[in-house]
Amino acid sequence: MPRPRLRRRVRNFPDVTYFKPRGIRLRHLEEVILTVSEFEAIRLKDFEQLDQEEAAKKMNVSQPTFHRLILSARQKIAEAIVKGKAIKIEGGNYIIRK
Repeated sequence: MPRPRLRRRVRNFPDVTYFKPRGIRLRHLEEVILTVSEFEAIRLKDFEQLDQEEAAKKMNVSQPTFHRLILSARQKIAEAIVKGKAIKIEGGNYIIRK
């Protein structure tokens, strides 16, 4: 039986949860789903510019797990930019920390 997943700590739910390319109607767009945990990993590593170890501690995950979150998030964002897809932020196993 697999080990139960720990909830990832997230500081705040993102204010904006949808991004789309300009000039393309929403009904014509494919979406890429970015989980709230992936969003938080990007926020901590790329926006806050924390090192990976410190960011992993803030999210209550191991460093390898944090690394996988970053890789997944960056791949999804790159796919959306390159292929002109919308980005929707939702879901995942997380808890809002105060």
